[in-house]
Amino acid sequence: MHLIPTPQEVVSVLRETGALRDGHFEYPTGLHSNEYLQVPLAMRDYPHQRMLSVGLSRLLRANPEIRAIVPQLSIVAPATGGLPVAYGVCEAIRAKQVYWAESRQGFEGLRFRQFVEPQPGEAVVLVDDILRTGNNLSELKRMLEASGAQVVGLAVIIYQPTPNTHDFGSLPLYYLAKLEASYYTDGAHCELCKQGRPLEKVWI
Repeated sequence: MHLIPTPQEVVSVLRETGALRDGHFEYPTGLHSNEYLQVPLAMRDYPHQRMLSVGLSRLLRANPEIRAIVPQLSIVAPATGGLPVAYGVCEAIRAKQVYWAESRQGFEGLRFRQFVEPQPGEAVVLVDDILRTGNNLSELKRMLEASGAQVVGLAVIIYQPTPNTHDFGSLPLYYLAKLEASYYTDGAHCELCKQGRPLEKVWI
């Protein structure tokens, strides 16, 4: 195993753990795809969790600007699903703290928990298990910047862009592997539907 796992090694772990599956899937957004990825299935096993988190932390440390501010750096996740990665990266990189946003019943969008307040000038790296549409990460970035925090990077285990993936502009993006799935806007335009392949609906 390399100090930073290769994309091939990462994909091998995802397939071995059942986190990456081939088939015909429909996402809640209506998109159809030939691949489904659920990184937490790979993160259940500590050796895999450590390999992926440490590998991602080493990508961050390779940036001299981020390396210089690690003692003051906050690792922030857009939802609880990204916490295993966030805590693993925080431990490996020895950052200052971890916190997260979450959806709350009765409220639209993401919110921080009571008494969790980003500080003006606070340096933040957004961390999640996967960047697909990037909607939650984009919302989290806006929330942090509205509080005066400075988002200095975005780090994910897997980058699996869709036709509607949010553009983060010049914000540095770090990832261990990029997956090029096929996406179709709906069943009427889906080649997998036309082939009569069984459809499985997925939650996220």
